[in-house]
Amino acid sequence: MSKIREQRPSPIAGLWYSGSAERLRQQVGSYIDNAELPQIRGDIIALVAPHAGHRYSGNTAGHAFKCVQGSSYDLVIVVSPYHSYHSAPVLTSAHKAYATPLGAIDIDSDALEQLQLVFAQQSGTDITHIAEDGEHSLEIELPFLQVALEGPFKLLPLMVHTRDLQLCQALGKALADTIQGRSALMVASTDLSHFYPEEVAAGLDAVMLEQIRALSPEGVLKAELEGKGFACGAGAVATVLFASQALGANMVQILHHSTSGEETGDYNSVVGYGAAVVMKET
Repeated sequence: MSKIREQRPSPIAGLWYSGSAERLRQQVGSYIDNAELPQIRGDIIALVAPHAGHRYSGNTAGHAFKCVQGSSYDLVIVVSPYHSYHSAPVLTSAHKAYATPLGAIDIDSDALEQLQLVFAQQSGTDITHIAEDGEHSLEIELPFLQVALEGPFKLLPLMVHTRDLQLCQALGKALADTIQGRSALMVASTDLSHFYPEEVAAGLDAVMLEQIRALSPEGVLKAELEGKGFACGAGAVATVLFASQALGANMVQILHHSTSGEETGDYNSVVGYGAAVVMKET
């Protein structure tokens, strides 16, 4: 059996975003700098950001990460979907760090271990560790964090491969218990509707974004189940919203919406992207 490398090598650098550190920093910085935000009226607990290639969703993602530009956190939890088949409902990395062209981000093994213990106690479910995964939706957020945040941070990576309400609720509660009192930020990674005409996508995305705005993890999962709105990271978003509620969040602002048609010019089959910030109003 081959030894697991300490750093997870990036399978998407140079494909989904620039493999050049200088070019990547410049591009991500532009997405963030060009974003125009409404007044943010509370303490930020979490972000919702898209995860397509940067050329497609970077403009929308920039709005989410501009909310925390210049901020410092000891720990960032990125919760994404897992797009490949796996029998486990929740996964994490078996590596000790994630590598991007902007440098390595260490995984907080202590926080991960604590989360695993609490989640297992509450749900009877383990978090499965995987190596050399090809999942793009978690990694795609990391360069934005590396550019937006001041100083180093550790990472707690989670890939949610379930849309079961009870499991998402248990994971969210365990996550809140794990990071309570810490300098921490959560990021829920999701795209919205896939491959509908622009006018259809607009309606589907509006329904899903309204559930997020209402701080309703139940509504997010129900909209997906009933086909009234779509989010490939519905389980990830629900988990983060459950955790945010447990941490005192009481409002969400939708920051931006776009579709792939704005980049490709093809409005007959688009992917939707949304950005939001979850807050505790002060």
